[in-house]
Amino acid sequence: MRSRDMIISASWRRSLAAGVDRGVHAAPLVYDRTDIPAARAGHPLHDLMPLLRHTLLQIADEAAHIMVVTDADGNILWRDGHSEVLRQGDRIGLAEGFAWAESAVGTNGIGTALADGVPTSVYGEQHHIEILHGWSCVGAPIVDPDTGAVLGCVDISGIASSLPPATVALVGAAAQLAESHLALRMRESDERIRTRHAARSGLLVSCSGRVIAGERFRGERVSLPSEGGRVVLPDGRVGDVEFLGDSYLVNCRRGAPPRLTLTLLGGSPFAEYSGRRVTLSLRHAEILTLLATHPRGLTAEQLSFLLYGDDGNPVTIRAEIHRLRAQLPGAVAAKPYRLVGEVDTDLQTVRRALSTGDLDTVVNRYQGPLLPRSESFEIRRERDELEARVRSEILGKGNATHLWSYAQTSGGHDDVAILERIMSIVPADDHRHAAASVRLTHSF
Repeated sequence: MRSRDMIISASWRRSLAAGVDRGVHAAPLVYDRTDIPAARAGHPLHDLMPLLRHTLLQIADEAAHIMVVTDADGNILWRDGHSEVLRQGDRIGLAEGFAWAESAVGTNGIGTALADGVPTSVYGEQHHIEILHGWSCVGAPIVDPDTGAVLGCVDISGIASSLPPATVALVGAAAQLAESHLALRMRESDERIRTRHAARSGLLVSCSGRVIAGERFRGERVSLPSEGGRVVLPDGRVGDVEFLGDSYLVNCRRGAPPRLTLTLLGGSPFAEYSGRRVTLSLRHAEILTLLATHPRGLTAEQLSFLLYGDDGNPVTIRAEIHRLRAQLPGAVAAKPYRLVGEVDTDLQTVRRALSTGDLDTVVNRYQGPLLPRSESFEIRRERDELEARVRSEILGKGNATHLWSYAQTSGGHDDVAILERIMSIVPADDHRHAAASVRLTHSF
C-alpha cells in the first residue's frame, strides 16, 4: 500500500498537470441551487444519508467539523455540521453545488480520495490551492458493490492544521458501512430475481452484468449487448441473451470461443476479435500485453504496479478493464484478470520464431518495437529484450532480405552495424546498397 506522502505527491503532480490555479479563492459552482434537490433525489446515496448522518454528524459537530457527501464527480450534494465551520465553508465553496474534484481545486480530501480510490487525509499546506491551507479534511470513496463504480465521497472537514488520527478510520468505516448496506440490498434483490426465475435454466445475469445464478460464474461479470444477441462468457464460450425485464438469461452455445489476435509490435496496436478489427489505445494495449505475457492472470494491484509503479491506482485499472471489456466482450476474465479463449500475438509469434531460427517469420512479423510509446517498466524490459534478440539474430545469421527488412524498422533504420552488413553482402548496383550508404553518411 502506498504511503500518505506518496498519495499527496502523486495528487500534486496531477493538479499541476491539470493546470489548477493555486490562487483561486473558491471551488467552482456547477449546480444551480434549484437543481440540487433533483440531483439528490436521483442519487444512489440518497437513501443512505440518515445512516451517514447518524454515524458522523454528532462527532463532526462536537469537534467543530462538517460532514460533506458528494457525487462520483466530487460535486457536493449534502453537507451538515458545526454552524461556524459551515459559514467558513460558504466562503470557499465547500457547500452544496460546488465542485471539489482534483481537476477543479487540486489536492484535497474529496477529490484526491475519489482519484485514488482510498480514504485520504489532506492537512493544511498539503492542499494545492492556498485558500485551503487553513483547512484539514478526510475523505473516503463509496463504491457500488453491484457495478464496482464509485458513487461518491463522504468527507469530514474542519478549520485546523490537522484532524484527530481516528478521523481517517471513522470516515473509512462510514464509507464501508454504506457499502455494506448497498451490498445487503443487492443480495436481497438478487434473491428475489433468482426466486422469480427459478424455473429457467441457464445463467441469470443482473442488469449490471453480474452473474447471479447458474454454473460456476456466479459473482463474475459479463458485457451485455445493448440489444438482444450474444454474449461471450468468462471462459470464452458464447451465449444467447434473453431480456427478462429485471435481469437477463444467457444460454450457452456449443462451439469454439472467439479467437483474439493482438498486433502489438510497431506504433499502431490493434486487436482482431470475433471477425472485427479493434484499434487499441495505448493503455488498453499495455494491459493486453501484460495479460498475454502472464497467462495465469494478474490482479488489479499487480497490473497497476506493472504499469505505473508505486504511483499506480488499482481503481484506474478496474475502470480501464471495464472499458476494455466493452470493446472485447468476453476476452478478459476476472479474479484474477486474464485472457480467455485462443489468444495469439505478434510478440509471441516472433519469440517462437527466434527460438527455432525462423528468420523469415521474424522479419515478416517484427514491424518495430513493442509499444514504443509505453513507459511501463515491465513493457520497456520486454521491448528492449526483444529488440536485442531480433537484432542479434539478424545481424549474425540473416541474409540480405532479412537485414533489409530489419533496416525498415525504427530500431534498424540508422543502425550502423546493420547498414554496413547490408553493404558488404549486396552488389554495389543494388538499390539497397545505395540506400544503406546514404543512411550511413547521415548517421555520422
